[in-house]
Amino acid sequence: MATPEISKRPLTEPSRRLEAVPAYMFAELERRVEEMRDRGVDVISLGIGDPDRPTYPHIVEAMQTAVADPANHGYPSNRGRAEFRDAFAEFYDQRFGVQIDPDSEVIPAIGAKECIYNLCFAFLDPGDVALAADPGYPVYTGGPALAGAEAVLLPLRPELGFAPDLEAIPTDALARARLLFVNYPNNPTGAVAPIGFFERLVELAREHEILIVHDNAYSETTYDGYVAPSFLATPGAKAVGVEVFSLSKGFNMTGWRCAAILGAADAVASYWRLKTNVDSGLFEATQIAAAAALAGPRGPIEEMNAIYARRRDLVVETLREIGVEVEPPRGTIYVWAPVPEGHTSASFAELVLREAAVVVSPGSMYGPSGEGFFRISLTAPDDRISEAVARMREHLT
Repeated sequence: MATPEISKRPLTEPSRRLEAVPAYMFAELERRVEEMRDRGVDVISLGIGDPDRPTYPHIVEAMQTAVADPANHGYPSNRGRAEFRDAFAEFYDQRFGVQIDPDSEVIPAIGAKECIYNLCFAFLDPGDVALAADPGYPVYTGGPALAGAEAVLLPLRPELGFAPDLEAIPTDALARARLLFVNYPNNPTGAVAPIGFFERLVELAREHEILIVHDNAYSETTYDGYVAPSFLATPGAKAVGVEVFSLSKGFNMTGWRCAAILGAADAVASYWRLKTNVDSGLFEATQIAAAAALAGPRGPIEEMNAIYARRRDLVVETLREIGVEVEPPRGTIYVWAPVPEGHTSASFAELVLREAAVVVSPGSMYGPSGEGFFRISLTAPDDRISEAVARMREHLT
């Protein structure tokens, strides 16, 4: 009996899993900017949130000392150094009033992106649902898709302070949901958590057996006297949720890839179990530097926030001059604004790029509910921010 022929895909054709997600949007944005610069165009990119100032000196010094020590050159433990876990426990106690058990409630992560992605594989099976803020960080939807699960979007409602309407979540989605991704201060909208929202999240999680994942990337970047809370400070939150705390933005450490997951001990243990099978942990020297960052002075953070606040006010003033009604955010490194009448998010971003050689991010890049908005990052040097807004004023008024 003849063996039936098996039709195979070409050897370089990606998996169906990979085909389920689009190219990462920021990679495409970087490619386009590079292409224009190769043509000699002086493009000012306000599209990507990568701090332009160096990592704070006391962190760099701690890293330099740690790197020079051969004891830190071997494989790290996925559980993390005791020094790292203790530093996070102390930071959460002093900064947020949250008690963290350093032995069971905190694990290092190689950046928030890795952590969020791996949580999808630790908790989602095919047929499961992850509820994801829309607009939101693309990994909230890409991670579930790669894990074979489904992302159900939670539109962030402007009339609710850019919070989702938890009462409007479809019953079927709630029945299948295993994770819910949210973050405040919020990327991309700059919104802060409305009063009572975290409490309602805890109630939802208890009722429907959903693990809340709070992406706490911007708690240290706030303005006008606002102090961002931790989700874990909410009564009952540690029983139903985890928080991913990233040092990238607040400590100017984007390239260091340094974060931690904190919260529900069983969830942290599941994340750790997955990580032991997919990577070898966070570089020991980076963990030592992270401990120095968390224990270090607040002065550099406050100085950085003052710089961002100055840039924010300049951007907001200019946008208002060209007819864009926008409120200054109280957190994050972004200004989220409605596009002028007659434009889509993409058409306005294209106009700004073509007429002013300035890159802004169309809101639609962050999800369907981002349509009608655009995002400006405050992470370019002061002179480039000034030049960008001057160009926008000249070409768009």
